[in-house]
Amino acid sequence: DRHPYDLSGGEQQRAALAKVLLLEPEILLLDEPLAALDLKLRKDMQIELKRIQQQVGITFIYVTHDQEEALTLSDRIAVFNKGVIEQIGRPDEIYSHSATEFVCNFIGDINRLTPEFLAGTGADKVEGVDPKKHCYIRLERMHVNETMATDTLKTEAVVEDYEFYGMYIKYTVRAFGQTIKVIEKNSGKTLYKKGDTVTLSYNPADIMQYEG
Repeated sequence: DRHPYDLSGGEQQRAALAKVLLLEPEILLLDEPLAALDLKLRKDMQIELKRIQQQVGITFIYVTHDQEEALTLSDRIAVFNKGVIEQIGRPDEIYSHSATEFVCNFIGDINRLTPEFLAGTGADKVEGVDPKKHCYIRLERMHVNETMATDTLKTEAVVEDYEFYGMYIKYTVRAFGQTIKVIEKNSGKTLYKKGDTVTLSYNPADIMQYEG
């Protein structure tokens, strides 16, 4: 009973999408369609768009600067840098096996490990790790007092700060002169505070390396 201009932002998005789908296109281009929506509505629309795409069975080309949105929605991602494709692949490939240093830095949050940190933790002695290269590791691949079965390197670190997000906690710790960010699931156990000494552990196999 309303005109499109009387609808809410999310309803306008759905109306526009419905009008385009009536044309039965082979490919549908969406250029940052959720950018103007609030966070909760944007999350709801991500689920809706994925459901619609699977239902109608056509290719959606989805342009976004939101890396989390790209990882959540896509079957394949193309990462562009100044008009040049840096990498095309599945979301897990792009995230865990970034082909270039640009992709590694652009997709998600990451730690760049200094040669001093690599030497202090013994990673420079591990076969395959070259401290002369630019070395990176994802936040969730490092652990604070929660040693994983595959973790082989451990060192003491001091908590500098933490951010509580409910489902997870992001710690900022310092070891060998470097600030390291770590994401831990909120298991309801001890919440480490500023000044606490903790054990920082990781698997050197999770390091991504690039020529300087």
